[in-house]
Amino acid sequence: MMKLVITEKANAARRISTILSDGKTDRTKVGGANVINFVSGGDEYNVVSLRGHILELDYPKEYSDWEAGSPVDLVYAPQVKVVKVRSALDAIAKLAEASDEVIIATDYDREGELIGLETVRAAGVDMSKVKRARFSALTKGEVEAAFANLSPPDEKLSDAAEARQIIDLSWGAVLTRLISLASGQKGKNFMSVGRVQSPTLKLLVDRDEEVRGFVPKPYWEVSCKLGMLAFRADHASNPFWEKGDAERVMARCEAAETATVTSYTVETKEEYRPPPFDTTQMQVEANRIGIPPAAAMKLAEDLYTGGYISYPRTENTEYPKSLGLRSVLERLRDSDFKREAEEILAQDRIVPSRGRRRTTDHPPIYPTAAAKSSNMKGDKWKLYELIVRRFLATLAPNAEAEITECVVDLAGEEFRAEGYAQKKEGWKRYYGKYLRRNDRSVDRLRVGDGVDVRGLSMEGLETKPPWRYNQGSLIQEMDRLNLGTKSTRHDIISKLYSRNYVQGNNMVPTPSGVALVKSLEVHGGGIAEPAMTAQLEDDMALIANGGKTLDEVVGESQAMLHRAATQMERDKKEIGDEIRSALRAQKHIGTCKECGNALSIKRSRNGNFIGCDGYPDCTVTFPMPRGALVETTEETCEECGLPKLRIIRRGVPPQTDCVDPKCPSNVAKTDLGPCPKCGDGRIVMMYSRAGKRFAGCSGWPECDVSYPLRPRGNVTPTGESCEECGAPVIGYGRGKSCIDMKCPSRGKKK
Repeated sequence: MMKLVITEKANAARRISTILSDGKTDRTKVGGANVINFVSGGDEYNVVSLRGHILELDYPKEYSDWEAGSPVDLVYAPQVKVVKVRSALDAIAKLAEASDEVIIATDYDREGELIGLETVRAAGVDMSKVKRARFSALTKGEVEAAFANLSPPDEKLSDAAEARQIIDLSWGAVLTRLISLASGQKGKNFMSVGRVQSPTLKLLVDRDEEVRGFVPKPYWEVSCKLGMLAFRADHASNPFWEKGDAERVMARCEAAETATVTSYTVETKEEYRPPPFDTTQMQVEANRIGIPPAAAMKLAEDLYTGGYISYPRTENTEYPKSLGLRSVLERLRDSDFKREAEEILAQDRIVPSRGRRRTTDHPPIYPTAAAKSSNMKGDKWKLYELIVRRFLATLAPNAEAEITECVVDLAGEEFRAEGYAQKKEGWKRYYGKYLRRNDRSVDRLRVGDGVDVRGLSMEGLETKPPWRYNQGSLIQEMDRLNLGTKSTRHDIISKLYSRNYVQGNNMVPTPSGVALVKSLEVHGGGIAEPAMTAQLEDDMALIANGGKTLDEVVGESQAMLHRAATQMERDKKEIGDEIRSALRAQKHIGTCKECGNALSIKRSRNGNFIGCDGYPDCTVTFPMPRGALVETTEETCEECGLPKLRIIRRGVPPQTDCVDPKCPSNVAKTDLGPCPKCGDGRIVMMYSRAGKRFAGCSGWPECDVSYPLRPRGNVTPTGESCEECGAPVIGYGRGKSCIDMKCPSRGKKK
């Protein structure tokens, strides 16, 4: 029997072929497409890989001119599928004719189902030949089981993905054109608006308003140090909102030398294991160790197609009973986690933890093959280790901690202390490197004991504004509000950065991001509210379950969009004025000292720069700081009177500098000393386009002297030269050393 297998990616095609053929494959070309050939069980196989969607949904060409008609017309306009990779489609059509069976082996989720079905339909394949291979891991057992138990394709699952495709195209196209045309932002400068993107941006804008509008409230805390261990006990009435109340307690207690224990309890607290990883929690935990959600998903996809982890797009937090947990642990004996795996295997029973979500499409994310840090490097290893350790933690015993609560009477005032001591590591033995230790010791005491007072203090504090979102916490909030899906949320966040709607690790919205949200709130008929998007997400889920049809959901979406678009078209002048004003504010740097016009951020082929709006009459320009997040300020330079910018770089405290890099105020920070090679140049601190810090001679390219610098901490000139090599001596924190890392003087105290 001749069989044609269609996979979503080349890596998956190679892995599936290797598993089914025991590594005995050949390669041919059919119509320009690469095809893997092999024989298995007496059947001949041809495997063709796609590159995701080889068909692209778009509007017909007559709708490509943004200004030819109203964007509202797009709401009910037809959509067509355009072939992006003709070679793959032609190869599938040709091979399918000679095949007895066509097997869709794309990722088993909504998107994968649509990719497979739309491809075979576009290729004109006889649908009676089409079967589906469903697997959650590219392991030998799963792949062989999937191909031995083929099933019909899931039309409803595919329809759910197609509904999302249709809806997202129409919402994105209509809203983007409306906003961009109203604000005059066309071509490469268009204003991107989306069904999920805009409510997500609103979350950030709302939080930004909370932070900026927050008024701190002062309060005071009274505490004391007690006993042999000088453990801290806090006053029972903390916080004090009136300073006088705290001062009265201090006056009453400051003369006391001992306190009396009035209550003392010690109890054991069971600390439950974490649930298995679903996609959201994996992204959140990866972000905590420095891997942003988009990067985490890319790495997880690579680990999956490499056969190292199960399918990384899942909402399940309960291992299925069919999953052989012991066999997974056995495989990990060949990894860097041999000792840990053997410890878990030695348990009398292995009963996994479970979370609140249970689905049947894919299991939680777990390791499927052994790997070693010697063969897998960088962030890929960090993510693999995270997944392995989470898996081990879900199978380990609960942890136990000893909680001590001590209440004392000090001069008639009640103080409380709490101690914490880890008694049994349990699951923390395997996952502890990602957790903060919070050990607090309290003396062993009894009720009625007197305990020495070793100190009494009153501290003035202020309430703090709410935390800003980072990428991990935003992913969690999107999940809670049902904004987007496990497969799309990281892409939405990346788009917010690429469109310059947010900046920095704390996702601070830019003026254009704020203006866009404010316009949508006033003129968008509710499209910026998470509830509207969440309703559409629920409807699309109903398609997959058979509760609604594709046409019903698309029709309801079009009605929502038409109402919002009609209102926005009517209010386009106000929208344009609001956004243009915000864009001017975002680009405005300050006033040109030469002509009095505004200095603003300009674009060129070589990147952004700061230039005078009076050009061509005024040609004043300054470079943008490289590799940095730049924020405008109201300050002007004391040396030259030009505007100052707040410059934020990874690993370095934010600093406020003059826009002119040649200003004496900047030279004092960046000029590290004379060049030891040419004598004429100066060693100057510089940054690469990627923001990497180094020092080099100002006489470049004639003089090629350069030195790497530590990526973190402040570097300061000292005015000294090294006695051994003549290079500048620079300050790092409280110490100083020769700038040349190869100099024999390195390591000597200065």
